[in-house]
Amino acid sequence: MTAPDTAPAIAVARTALNKIRVHAIEAYPEECCGVLVGAEGGSGKEVLDVIRVGNAKEEDRTRRFLITPEEFRRAEKEADAGGLGVMGFYHSHPDHPARPSQFDLEHAWPWCSYVIIAVEQGNPAAVKSWVLKDDRSGFDEEVIESFERDEARPAHGRTGYTIAKHT
Repeated sequence: MTAPDTAPAIAVARTALNKIRVHAIEAYPEECCGVLVGAEGGSGKEVLDVIRVGNAKEEDRTRRFLITPEEFRRAEKEADAGGLGVMGFYHSHPDHPARPSQFDLEHAWPWCSYVIIAVEQGNPAAVKSWVLKDDRSGFDEEVIESFERDEARPAHGRTGYTIAKHT
């Protein structure tokens, strides 16, 4: 199901999407997790990179993930050192669809984007992004626009980027 054209959008560098896919494959059959880093511009969030975080969940790692406060602070510090900020989080759903679970809803933060990648029998499948509704009743899907990042360009602005809707 494709999100309507009026849905919120998030721009994600293709290299970041590829890193998420690789992480999800390597972690399978457990959930992987990490932090989306980038900048917020006039047209919304731009995810320029991701920071892998170990899944600290002790039990049921095939259905749950946990990012410790220490790991979050480390990722936040790493992003800040690169002139970037935290735009949200990513995680995988092994052998489940790329849509938020009730657990995801109960632990979501406002404004943050949540990129979820479905992994079917060890193979990456659908990648979708979600943002918590203002009333916390659920999520709205964000359209993922992928782009080629020109490393020589500043993080803000899209000069030199090629934007395309992610399919």
